[in-house]
Amino acid sequence: MAQRVRTDWVLFWVVIVLVCFGLVMVYSASSVVAQQKFGSSLYYIYRQLAWAVVGFVAMMALKRLDYRRLNNQACAFAGIMVVLPLLVLVYFLDGHAHRWLRLGPVGIQPSEFAKPALILFLAYFVTERAKKINNPRTLAGGLITVGLLAVTVVAADLGTAAVLVASAAIAFYVAGLDKKYIRMAILVGALGVVAAVAVKPYRLVRIFGFFDPEYTTLDRFAWGAKVKAYMQQSSYNRDPGYHVRQSKIAVGSGGLTGLGLMQGKQKLLYLPEAHTDFIYAVVGEELGLVGCAGLVALFMVVLWRGLQLVRAAPDDFGRYLALGVTSMVVVQALMNMSVVLGMAPTKGIPLPMISYGGSSLLSTMASMGLLLSVSEQAG
Repeated sequence: MAQRVRTDWVLFWVVIVLVCFGLVMVYSASSVVAQQKFGSSLYYIYRQLAWAVVGFVAMMALKRLDYRRLNNQACAFAGIMVVLPLLVLVYFLDGHAHRWLRLGPVGIQPSEFAKPALILFLAYFVTERAKKINNPRTLAGGLITVGLLAVTVVAADLGTAAVLVASAAIAFYVAGLDKKYIRMAILVGALGVVAAVAVKPYRLVRIFGFFDPEYTTLDRFAWGAKVKAYMQQSSYNRDPGYHVRQSKIAVGSGGLTGLGLMQGKQKLLYLPEAHTDFIYAVVGEELGLVGCAGLVALFMVVLWRGLQLVRAAPDDFGRYLALGVTSMVVVQALMNMSVVLGMAPTKGIPLPMISYGGSSLLSTMASMGLLLSVSEQAG
């Protein structure tokens, strides 16, 4: 008798609603900028729609694939071995941002594809080494891979690196990592964040712009002048709080129900990155607290259904696969919203399935396809 397949339709339709809502908001947030830069208000939405179609095809293909076929060493390391060289290559080819690999009119951001690659690797690694997760040799193999991937990503994208590390930390914690190793990992991670921030003046500007915008604390130290001189090398130093200030104005002016779709004012060249990293602010201005809360609720449904699949998965590989996808999407969404609302230092990180960006959309929808595959086998 053929195995009964049970799709998690709640999760499926939430993904579809998020993507469609994202398309609407991308058009609303980008139409003015697109008209000014490219002579057509539809420039960004056409490109996002094309990526959404590709992402849907990828999601459906992975949804129908038995995820257990990926539970092998070749699949676990294939994604890592493809992404790592691309990250190194793009660092040299994109001399400005170190993020983009240009293929004619199409731009690909390899760091976005590091997410599903890491999810697959962690699911395989933790499943295979679950009983020896606290063995130093076992840990070394996993942490070297995660660390190498994070280091290559952090060179240009601290936000994505933070999402990768957070997702890996959740997987190792659930697998039963000993507390002493957790403390060591926190220490190493903190030192890594300090180093990553210190080597980029604009990152340092963002940190001080959040915690000490007037530099009152910094001025108390003798070396404060040298740090300020170093930060002067960044163009962000002119007004490090500008992004968040404009974002708060947008969210605050939306009130309870918002100004109405397409009626926002901050996207009219006041709010930087309105259609990408700060699109949640446009949601707040145009749809108000109701729209923001509704969007949070949709991501909470993703969290709920994802955790349900962690419990219902028929094997450990499926459980860690579901955990990886769920934590990756939800952690990134919470980080983006925290930045937009001024609750965290500014980082360039998109809101999953909502922000403009083809690589991010394709990567997230492919990951959701893996999660849906787990739901079908859990039936």
